Amino acid sequence: MSAAESAVETIQREMTIFARRARASAGRMHPELSLVSYTLLGHLEERGGCRATDLAAHYALDKSTVSRQVAALERAGLIERRLDPEDHRVQVLHLTDAGQEILAQVTRSRRAAIRERLADWPEEDLVRFAAYLERYNAGPGGADSD
Repeated sequence: MSAAESAVETIQREMTIFARRARASAGRMHPELSLVSYTLLGHLEERGGCRATDLAAHYALDKSTVSRQVAALERAGLIERRLDPEDHRVQVLHLTDAGQEILAQVTRSRRAAIRERLADWPEEDLVRFAAYLERYNAGPGGADSD
């Protein structure tokens, strides 16, 4: 196995561990907010609202999956539907005040946990790690590929 193949295998294994840890910690951050819910709320905040179909497309999720998540977030009072001012046939999802508060609370908790985990890393390692993550996510199939 080449060094590159070995590195890819290590990256895949470590990203799997990272994803499992993120899912597990989501429940500790806020018991009613799954990692998927947190991610959807963050996207709605970032975009100032969007349609459910936009969420499904952005995250490459089935529309029924997003529909269930959206319904749960609506029942919890964290998001609401509003008519699109430019096209009254379209409903746009927006955070409620409660949704904004919970998102801010969970974001603070997640950042504190990450800071704690990386507390002994030198600044140059943190900067390099952040740049690598941005580069990885900007590539094909990454978070910004929609």
